[in-house]
Amino acid sequence: MRYIGTDIEMTVNNHTINYMDEGPDHAPVIIFIHGFPFNKSMWNKQVEILIENYRIIAYDVRGHGSSSIGTDKFSIEIFVDDLLGLMDALKIEKAMLCGLSMGGYIALNAVENFPKRFGALILCDTNCMADTPEAKVKRMISIENIENFGVEYFATESIKNLFAPESFVTNKEKIAAIKEMIIGTSVESLSSTLTALSTRKDTCTGLANIRIPVLIVVGKEDKITPPDASRMMQRNIRGSILSIIEHAGHLSNIENSYEFNSHLKKFISSVYKKRQIIQR
Repeated sequence: MRYIGTDIEMTVNNHTINYMDEGPDHAPVIIFIHGFPFNKSMWNKQVEILIENYRIIAYDVRGHGSSSIGTDKFSIEIFVDDLLGLMDALKIEKAMLCGLSMGGYIALNAVENFPKRFGALILCDTNCMADTPEAKVKRMISIENIENFGVEYFATESIKNLFAPESFVTNKEKIAAIKEMIIGTSVESLSSTLTALSTRKDTCTGLANIRIPVLIVVGKEDKITPPDASRMMQRNIRGSILSIIEHAGHLSNIENSYEFNSHLKKFISSVYKKRQIIQR
């Protein structure tokens, strides 16, 4: 039995996942995975434009939003296990996957290791490279700062790099909402996730093996995963499409949702239109 709503809980891999499931019963499934340290509500503007024609799943990664932390050590592999566990529990055999930043790391790992479960991939403001030694040091410093100065300090510092400069004038409400998401994340989850991100494996070598349609989206002013990282992925994924979003930094789906959604809808429509033609 399918439960429809925006605040549903399910036990998967011995922890509670909070998720939303909306849209028609037998429509193509699109699963959204948020970035760090946000929650599923960051996809609200995308959900709004898609739920009429698609079944949309967006969930809180363990330790984020309203999902519990569980007892397992955080890692990208554990996050992938949670994704597959949720799909199995919802009896979703195959889905399109859309991930931003950390969500992109999870999506790339999932597609590399479970290619038959995914029919298309959307990578937003992310990259395939593992952390450099310098990046690992920065994450460890962030953990120390969280423990010494608190989550609000971490949120204030994080915001500085998440958005394009103009967003601090034009998107103040959105920035405030993101800051609240960060502040609402526990110290334990922040520290555990930062450690997981710092130890994630490189997925660049697997890009050439991806055989499904891929859209890569990045904010033109993304400081965290710059457009050059997206260009590199686009060159290595056969047939992939790259869309660079104007007036946006690392959170392109929020900062310029109009342009982001335009590329998103066009890609999704093309994927399922081609699939219908093939099936005929």
